[in-house]
Amino acid sequence: MSNNLQKELEFFKAHQDELVKQYEGKFLIIKDQKIEGVYDTEIEAYTEAQKKFELGTFMIQQCIAGKESYTQSFHSRVSFS
Repeated sequence: MSNNLQKELEFFKAHQDELVKQYEGKFLIIKDQKIEGVYDTEIEAYTEAQKKFELGTFMIQQCIAGKESYTQSFHSRVSFS
């Protein structure tokens, strides 16, 4: 994980309780340790984020309680042969 994305994750973890109270179940765009958007679906968040920001400079995080909310999983459309 890049240093910038690590900072975004740390921001989410530090503010998780208050964010869940306000945005539970939503998908957040986090950039520069600020909430830049709140969306109902991950694809909606991604579509809007890529219009505004360079890929790799923001994080999309589902706003739910518990450690499970920030367990990392990576999805890629690239296949290796």
